[in-house]
Amino acid sequence: MTMMNVNATAKIQNGVDIPVFLKLFLAFIVSLLVFGLLAMVLLIGFEIAYANRIYPNVYVNDIDLSGLSLEEAYSRLSEDIAYTYEGQIEITYQGQGWQATPLDLGYRVDLEVSAQQAYNVGRRRWLIPNLIEKGRAWFEGVQLSPVALYDERIAQNFINAIADEINVPVEEAALSLEGTEVIVQSGQVGRQVDVDRSLAAIAVALQAMENISVPLVVDETPPVILDASAQAELAHKILSEPLELVAPAVGEFEEENWTITPDSLANLLVISRSDHEIGEESTYEITLNESQFTLYLNGLVSRVKVEPVNTRFMFNDDTRELEVIKPAVIGRNLNIQSSLDHINEQLQAGEHTITLQFDTVTPEITDAVTGEELGIVELVEERTTYFYGSDAARVQNIETAAAQFHGLLIPPGATFSMAQALGNISLENGYAEALIIYGGQTIQGVGGGVCQVSTTLFRTAFFAGFPIVERHAHAYRVSYYEYDPGRIRNPQWAGFDATVYVPIVDLKFTNDTDHWLLMETYVYRGSEALTWKFYSTDDGRTVEWNTTGPRNIVDAPEPLYRENPDLQKGVIKQVDYAADGADINVTRTVYKGGSIHFSDSFFTHFRPWQEINEYGPGTDVPDSD
Repeated sequence: MTMMNVNATAKIQNGVDIPVFLKLFLAFIVSLLVFGLLAMVLLIGFEIAYANRIYPNVYVNDIDLSGLSLEEAYSRLSEDIAYTYEGQIEITYQGQGWQATPLDLGYRVDLEVSAQQAYNVGRRRWLIPNLIEKGRAWFEGVQLSPVALYDERIAQNFINAIADEINVPVEEAALSLEGTEVIVQSGQVGRQVDVDRSLAAIAVALQAMENISVPLVVDETPPVILDASAQAELAHKILSEPLELVAPAVGEFEEENWTITPDSLANLLVISRSDHEIGEESTYEITLNESQFTLYLNGLVSRVKVEPVNTRFMFNDDTRELEVIKPAVIGRNLNIQSSLDHINEQLQAGEHTITLQFDTVTPEITDAVTGEELGIVELVEERTTYFYGSDAARVQNIETAAAQFHGLLIPPGATFSMAQALGNISLENGYAEALIIYGGQTIQGVGGGVCQVSTTLFRTAFFAGFPIVERHAHAYRVSYYEYDPGRIRNPQWAGFDATVYVPIVDLKFTNDTDHWLLMETYVYRGSEALTWKFYSTDDGRTVEWNTTGPRNIVDAPEPLYRENPDLQKGVIKQVDYAADGADINVTRTVYKGGSIHFSDSFFTHFRPWQEINEYGPGTDVPDSD
């Protein structure tokens, strides 16, 4: 009989052999069933124990709600979470504070929902997820945030109410003038609560359920100009005194001053806003109203203008050099823009006496020039006329007029106007009343005798060979202009006179040389003579002349006698003098370099002139027409 391997097989009671691995598998199944049964028993026991209760290790805001029913959980949360009503939120801005509870801001913790949320842990899904969630709670714990309701509209209304207290519009500082009164108003920084950003900061604090101070978010808008007090003070200072404008003395011109009262000055000021570059403050500026002040200064232009005047010289016949007899006058023109700028600058500095600004005008000829530079190296012509028997007033006028030309220079190529150089003939300028021809008769007038000067100049220019541009004869023959030395009346000089009546009647001649011409005048009271000299460079010109002498002579009318109620009885006064009428033609040929340079002629028609006598009422007089 064969023996069996007891390690390979076994026998069971009913005689059937069972493999070992199957036996082990059956043992595992039995164990698993036992374990499952035990787990089920435990789970059922766990569910029975936590029926209607919150599973272990479930927390809301660190509050342990394990094993509590919904009612108990709500009660626990109500005790431990009082933030809705007792929380403190302080809203702050620049030292001010506004207190609010979360409820005031629309924030409320829903304790019932929060308890329900804890209760739902492990119960809100199907079996397996619930088991997993219960296991996580058992081993790790579940931390839940309380469920809160936040109505932002309530918080927005709360912030808007605060904003009504804080918000202010931006206001610019203001500065104006009412007459001399300075009106100033300070500016205001604009403030505007940024409600949205402020609400966002509050929401963060509420969600953290913290008692906290939340600063308001406020946007500040500064005005361009916040403070105008400094400019107002400047305006007060500018208008505190009159403004005095000064034109300094120049040569013979004395200093002149013009005063602008504060009332008038206020009308000449303008207040404007000056916007500077980024980083610099804008300000108000108090400046002159340039258009108005320019009109004012334009009214001063002619009064302060100084024409440049050439140096006056005399020619020293011994040294043959020029000597200064009257220094040059440096001219000036009012520079309006520079004056405006300077006045503005000085007013800003608090000054009230301000010098006007000028452009200097240098004359063509100054003191340092030499005769050689000008071509004035010798005497080229000299002429003398005589004023025998002239009264003191006439001699005074001759001296006064002649002095205007002593040392005067005429540029090359220039046409000289005697009337322009003579200027205004008036008592203020040193002239006296003497006999003049005016309105067809000889009368007393200012400047009688000036024609002695114009006649002498005419003859000097004539015999020097200069072109005569304008010349006017007297209405009748004047004996003064026909004398030779020794009181000898020479008819050849008839027609060699020239009259000037400023500004209508003029005597003009042209310096047609390449050199300057210097004129000198000398009045000799003792010999009753006026001498005129021309100094320049002799260019070789010579003069040939001829005169017809008086022709077509017409006898003077018979003397006229007329009553003058201002004269005494028996008094007869001669007021005009008889002169025969005549025609005269003077011709001239000027040679230069051996050929004719030019020729001209001067025709004179003298009217017959009547002697006139005045007498007092009741005076016996000869018969007259």
